[in-house]
This record gives sequence, C-alpha cells and structure tokens, in this order.
Amino acid sequence: MRHRILDIAEQAAGLKVRHGALEIRLDQDGPCPALIPFDEIAVIIAAHRQIHCTRSVLSELSRAGGLFIVCDDKHLPVGMMLPLNGHHVIAERIALQASASKPTCKRLWQQIVRAKINAQAQALLEIRNDDFGLKRLLALVRSGDPDNIEARAARTYWPALFDDPRFLRRREKEDQNRLLNYGYAVLRALTARAICAAGLQPCLGIHHHNRYNPFNLADDLMEPFRPRVDLAVVRIVLERGASASLDAQTKQQLIEPLMAGLQWDQEQRQLADVLARIANQLVEVFAGRERRLHWPKW
Repeated sequence: MRHRILDIAEQAAGLKVRHGALEIRLDQDGPCPALIPFDEIAVIIAAHRQIHCTRSVLSELSRAGGLFIVCDDKHLPVGMMLPLNGHHVIAERIALQASASKPTCKRLWQQIVRAKINAQAQALLEIRNDDFGLKRLLALVRSGDPDNIEARAARTYWPALFDDPRFLRRREKEDQNRLLNYGYAVLRALTARAICAAGLQPCLGIHHHNRYNPFNLADDLMEPFRPRVDLAVVRIVLERGASASLDAQTKQQLIEPLMAGLQWDQEQRQLADVLARIANQLVEVFAGRERRLHWPKW
C-alpha cells in the first residue's frame, strides 16, 4: 500500500468526501480532480490559509489511520490530529507501555542512540565521504547513554554535515533550521501515526519525558530517521542556500526521502511501513518477548 503525504500550500482548496474517497478541489470552476482513497493517505498538511474541510474528511481520514496537520503563516506545522481507533487491544498495550521497567527503557534508549549515530555516520559518508569518527563512538554508548554520547556525536555531526564550524541546531533560527523543522515535523507525524496504529500512547516516552509534550515516544523512535531529512536539507542548501524559501519545490525535496524505500529484511519498504514494524516490535519488547528493536539498513 502507498503512503502518501499531501501538502496543500500553493492554492486555496476544498476537501470533501466523494464516493468514499478524498476529493481535493482547487478550482470551483475547473475539472474535478482525481479522487484519492483514504487508505493511501498517511498525512494531509493544511498549509494554505484558505482550506475548507468537511467533518466527514476528518472522520474518514482518522478511520483510515491518517493524520491531519495544520500549519502557521510560515508554513511550519503547529498542530496535529491523530486517530483514536488504534489497535483492538489498545488498553492492554498501553498498560504494558506504562509499566515498562527502567532497565528496559534504558536498554531501548541505548539501541536508539546507537542507531541514530550510525545513521548520522552514514549521512556524513554519503555527503562528505568521511564519518568524522562517529562510527568509533558507537561502542561508547552504554545503557541509558549516561555519558551523553548522543550530544558528543551531535557536536561533530552538525558542523561537518553543513561544512560550517559555526552551525548550530536551533529551532528558532531563520536559516536551514527552518527546513529541518518542517522535515522533522512530517517525520514526527509519521512516527506518531505508527505508534497509535500499534496501540501505544505517543505521550509515554522511553527517554523523552517532557510533561507538556504529547509526542514523547514519537520523539524517541524518530531519532534514527532524522538524517534522512538532514541529507535533503544539505542538498537544498547546496543548490539554493540556507535562506531557500519553504516553497512547493523545497517541501517536495524534504518529503521525498520520507517516502523513499528502506532496506528491511532484504526488501524495499516505505518509511511508514518500517515505522509501523518498529512500533510493533516495541510492543514485543514491553511484553518481554523481545529484547531489542531492529532497524533498517542505511
């Protein structure tokens, strides 16, 4: 099944249900566009100021497990609607999640940090032909990452990635950080979608525990996949500079790596499918039937 990300930013649009599928009408006098089955939609991003959406669209999208994201005037996501139907044994799975032991969570975080640093190293090899020593840090990551090797890797990773010793990852900065923010927001949405579909609660994190963050677990599980967005941003910066507009072309370049295939068990699978598998593996770890998460090859 395809998992489509629909970003509606360039034109005003009316969204409604027609023949059980989503109809997006960009021009009231123009021809009716092709209908999109809700089961093919992972995310709808409402970025344009004038988007009219019926209740039936939100209901059918949620029923199919899709997400609806609302953007601000800068076209950056600021709100998200998640499906509530989830898994048929959702209460049982959330109970397992809430009772996960501290050693289990620390072991899981060790695995996530190692996977993230490995992905960062692969990204640097791809774009700079050098991992800048990140591979050597993998063996230093202990249970729970008490030495904060993740931060140590980040101090090397970001300047090397953008070939700029002064670059800092800061959400509020008006440079390529804007592009990273957008890509990460879509990745976070896809991760939250997979978590809900597995019957888990996205606010109950493994490592992230901000009481005001409804997506702590999504922020945990998405970590190893951030470099897919990072590479897209590097290429945009190389083409158009750090001040590149967050226009339709830029958004397409940011979304493409989130739709591309990943190698999983000698098969090519979309990221949305991989995230769903990882979320279900997490249930097995919480239940004590597995000890580790498995990651795709980078």
